[in-house]
Amino acid sequence: MDLVNNPTQSELSFSNHAQNKILKVFGIESTAHTFSCSVVSSNDNGDNREILSDIRSIYTPPPSSGIHPREASRHHVEVAPKIVEQSLIQAGTSIDKVDAIAFSAGPGLGPCLRVGATVARSLAFYYKKSLIPVNHAIGHIELANMLTGAKDPIVLLVSGGHTLITAFSFGRWRVFGETLDLTIGQLIDQFGRVAGYSSPCGQQIENLAEKSSNFIPLPYTVKGNDTSFSGILTSVKKLLHNGKDLESLCFSLQEIAFAMLAEVTERALAFTEKKEVLLTGGVAANKRLQEMLIEVSERHGADFFVVPKKYSGDCGAQIAWTGLLAHLVGISVGVEKSFIKQSWRLDRVDIKWRD
Repeated sequence: MDLVNNPTQSELSFSNHAQNKILKVFGIESTAHTFSCSVVSSNDNGDNREILSDIRSIYTPPPSSGIHPREASRHHVEVAPKIVEQSLIQAGTSIDKVDAIAFSAGPGLGPCLRVGATVARSLAFYYKKSLIPVNHAIGHIELANMLTGAKDPIVLLVSGGHTLITAFSFGRWRVFGETLDLTIGQLIDQFGRVAGYSSPCGQQIENLAEKSSNFIPLPYTVKGNDTSFSGILTSVKKLLHNGKDLESLCFSLQEIAFAMLAEVTERALAFTEKKEVLLTGGVAANKRLQEMLIEVSERHGADFFVVPKKYSGDCGAQIAWTGLLAHLVGISVGVEKSFIKQSWRLDRVDIKWRD
């Protein structure tokens, strides 16, 4: 069953012509550890864009532990009313004045997705608003495009839930390479937890890596244009248990894993001959990864863009903004069909708002 009501070309023309006002969309993000709500606005052409609010509450597991879906969803249930209210107050609006309600429909942790979807369905049904399901990965990409001004980039999406290289072509975001096992965020978080930190561990690993320049050889696994990080994780865990210093292991982990990502991104850039490189997702905040992607971009005469750190992680703004783009072209879903999808690839989503 198709999740989304996609309009026909004639309906698209009518929808674009009919809208002639400032639009506001309320977005809800709840794929993993973050429950976040946001209100964004723009005119009918997608111009005059503004993030009116972005309020978040992040579930933090105990030290050395990962995200437990049940505990994270319980956190989301407890904070949801407060986050919804604060987001509307910060935006200076009320739910009856927004034009549509968007929610992260997947991919993600089922119990967490259900909380956001239930809140969105309830608000849409009671206030008679359009309901828009948003693919979380596409939310990362579209918000980064909006904030940076990138138009037609090769995208490296790196987070706890995603590691892939994609570019837009023939109506969809097409995948030019991806991880075969762990995401880069999972590699960093799982090693960080072994070292005694709580997820997410990206900032701690980056800080420790900056204290060393001692390179320790680790497995470098690139197959075609795909990557594999499980060998790195096994090696650094074993070396840590055998007494190697944590700073050198963090430094080496970053150098090897980021070099793999730079290699496959450069290969996709050379193949597609794009003139823009966009780095987005939670791991995009890492300065060493940015340095490597800047070097790749310069070698190919491409402009480099990176999502602002404030919006690199999961947030309601990515869902609200992508929901607004979908609303502009008439995409919506009935409450009775608003299913979540724990597994939902971005290259299965038709993108009606891009040429």
